[in-house]
Amino acid sequence: MRKAVRWLLSLVVLIGTLSTAGAATAAEPAAADTDIKDRLLAVPGMSLIEEKPYAGYRYFVLDYTQPIDHRHPSKGTFEQRITVLHKDTSRPTVFSTSGYNVSTTPSRSEPTRIVDGNQVSMEYRFFTPSRPDPADWSTLDIWQAASDQHRIFQALKPIYGKNWLATGGSKGGMTATYYERFYPHDMDGVVAYVAPNDVVNKEDSAYDEFFEQVGTEECRDRLNAVQREALVRREPLEEKYAAYAEDKGYTFTTVGSLDKAYEAVVLDLVWGFWQYHLEDECAEVPDASTTTDQELFDYVDAISGWSFYTDQGLEPYTPYYYQAGTQLGAPTIQQPWLGDLSRYGYQPPRNFVPRSIPMTFQPWVMRDVDSWVRHNAQRMLYVYGENDPWGAEPFRLGKGARDSYVFTAPGANHGARVAGLAESERDLATSRILAWGGVPAAATAEAKPLAAYDAKLDRQQLRREPALRP
Repeated sequence: MRKAVRWLLSLVVLIGTLSTAGAATAAEPAAADTDIKDRLLAVPGMSLIEEKPYAGYRYFVLDYTQPIDHRHPSKGTFEQRITVLHKDTSRPTVFSTSGYNVSTTPSRSEPTRIVDGNQVSMEYRFFTPSRPDPADWSTLDIWQAASDQHRIFQALKPIYGKNWLATGGSKGGMTATYYERFYPHDMDGVVAYVAPNDVVNKEDSAYDEFFEQVGTEECRDRLNAVQREALVRREPLEEKYAAYAEDKGYTFTTVGSLDKAYEAVVLDLVWGFWQYHLEDECAEVPDASTTTDQELFDYVDAISGWSFYTDQGLEPYTPYYYQAGTQLGAPTIQQPWLGDLSRYGYQPPRNFVPRSIPMTFQPWVMRDVDSWVRHNAQRMLYVYGENDPWGAEPFRLGKGARDSYVFTAPGANHGARVAGLAESERDLATSRILAWGGVPAAATAEAKPLAAYDAKLDRQQLRREPALRP
């Protein structure tokens, strides 16, 4: 009886939330003197977790009630965490997504600084605490996540009535793209950073070609030698790994064994270096022929992270690996310099998700998105890093694209930004972002960010991801 009552109450709340959100776009704007917190909390389904002070802004961490399944709202709801960096309702708003957990520390994406706007950030469904309980993993897909964004946009558009832009980096750039694909009329522009586009999951030669050419031959040889040496010295280094894991309380149930986890970390070394580091750091790569076991162990840890393929390291990323193994795809690189030292090769996402969670790959999903972008992209900007492995399979534009661009930042890694583009491309990208944000033409012509740089708010921190494939 109690379960039935709880189900009925949640259904009533959801129906009220859904109906109100759908009608919200027609609502009259609230009075100008109404406090922004009151306006946000007046949104049905919105609740306050905390407000954090930041000079020049109001910053809110919020929960928003979402349907577990947008196709079948009667299946219940879950609480999705979002944040709002509020500047002024008269300014544009940037909808930022990482594709993972949302940070609850005030920060500002590059487009937010460019347009001097508000920022709404969303935690991707199934990343805790924004996970339904019990978790029906079949509802973790790109359409459901795009529908989460759509409902948040519908709920907040009456408050933030000016232009909206979607943005995100890496999986967040993919998320912004998928949102545009399924809801192309919501946003006034999209700025996607370093977004991989694995159209054919089993065809990954572009990545092999990338690793044959990236950086200098000397740097590539040093990295390859260190990676190979870590497999040559597998026995003594695995002893160190076992002691490390015991000290930290780490286990290896999901991946299957310490040996599999060890090799997964080592095989990530070259990828991890180019994803997170710059070519001028090649001088810091140790000499494989003279380095000690401890130095080698420490260097692999610094680049790849020994904790990533433990149960404890994988658990926060289960939603990502689930998506990689069901829709997003995951590159497999050959690394011929390892010869027969590799026992497992690049392991598939299935190895990093508990076996209790069923997974079936859907090869048509990325083909659909890729085709849509090529033929329908409007006001979309992609920024890649020249030395970032994820740029090996980028989004591309076809004849149907309008006012859309793909730029590459010279020498940049996974942290590529508009500011790092060649001057002519940087100015064009900045001016288009300003125009899409509805900024007056005079300011757009100057092609400069409207907000001054803030060392805390704008500090770029690359998300350390466990071999984000992709």
